[in-house]
Amino acid sequence: MAALLDWISSQPLHALAAVAFGYVLGSIPFGLLLTRLAGLGDIRAIGSGNIGATNVLRTGRKGLAAATLLADALKGTAAALLAASIAPPAGIIAGVAAFLGHLFPVWLSFRGGKGVATYLGVALALLWPAALAFALVWLSVAFLFRYSSLAALAATLAVPLVALVLGRGDVAAATALMAALSWYAHRANIARLLSRTEARIGEKAPPATAGADRPGP
Repeated sequence: MAALLDWISSQPLHALAAVAFGYVLGSIPFGLLLTRLAGLGDIRAIGSGNIGATNVLRTGRKGLAAATLLADALKGTAAALLAASIAPPAGIIAGVAAFLGHLFPVWLSFRGGKGVATYLGVALALLWPAALAFALVWLSVAFLFRYSSLAALAATLAVPLVALVLGRGDVAAATALMAALSWYAHRANIARLLSRTEARIGEKAPPATAGADRPGP
C-alpha cells in the first residue's frame, strides 16, 4: 500500500492519466448498448432498471446477458492491464477508476450498474487467485440460494481477503473500497433480501418502476 501511495505522490500526472483512462473505459454502458442493438429498447425501463448482466438476463436473452457480462468484465481487465504495462501501480488506479466509471458513467447522468462484472475483471488483472475465489464464491452462493445479488455481495468480500492472505495489501485496499461501493450500490437488493422479495436468478421482471435501484445521485 505504501508503494502505491509513494508512486501516486511521485507521479501525479501519470496517476491522473490512469484515472481518466480507466474511468472512460469503465463508463461504456455495454448492457444498454447491446440491448438496444438487439432491438429490446432501453434496459433501464426493464426490471430493476439496472444496465448490468443480471437485469439483461431478465429479458430472457441469455446470450445477450452473457455478452454483457463478458464486456463489462473485460473493460475492467483491459483498463488494469493496459495501465499496468506502464507501471504496476497505475494498473490498480485504472482498475478502480474503471469500476467507478461503470457505477457512475457521465453519459448516463452518473447512474450506471452495480459493478460486479467489472469488479471481477479488475480482480482478474490484478491478482488472478483472488478472481478465482470470487468466481467460486459467486457460483456456490448462486447455486445454493438462486440470488444473484447475494452471490455478488459474498463474492466481493472474498477478493480483499485473498489479497491479504497473499500479502498484497495494495490490491486488498483497492478491492475493499470497490466492495464497499458495490454493497452501497446493492442497498435496495439488501433490503429486498431481508424482506424476502428479491427476484431470483432467471426470473423475468416487469417494467422498472420509479426509483429503480441504480447507483448514483
